[in-house]
Amino acid sequence: MQPQLNFAKAGGLVTAVAVDDHTGEVLMVAYMNEESFRLTLETGKVHYWSRSRQTLWKKGESSGNMQELVEMRVDCDMDAVVVRVRQTGPACHEGFHSCFYRTVAADGSLLENAAREMTPEDMYGSAR
Repeated sequence: MQPQLNFAKAGGLVTAVAVDDHTGEVLMVAYMNEESFRLTLETGKVHYWSRSRQTLWKKGESSGNMQELVEMRVDCDMDAVVVRVRQTGPACHEGFHSCFYRTVAADGSLLENAAREMTPEDMYGSAR
């Protein structure tokens, strides 16, 4: 039986935090609708809902940097999930392992805290 997540609370979406199963590092934050949640469980490949494109997407479908589902946890309000994944390649569309590759300094400036693994052109081609 699938859990009864509260998709209605945020307009049909739940927040999904992807975490590297090996290191515990937060890789990215995205959103799931009921279909992406179901497909993730059925296929073992993580699917999300793109708010900007208004479409379903399987992580890594165009870049090759897939997320294999290891475990999914649901919060107490049933409106957010943590998705533990085996990440192939960078999780970030900018080519970093994690989307959280910048640290905020005391003065508010941003400092990169990781090396870029791939360029966006390498992942998506120059037509991006």
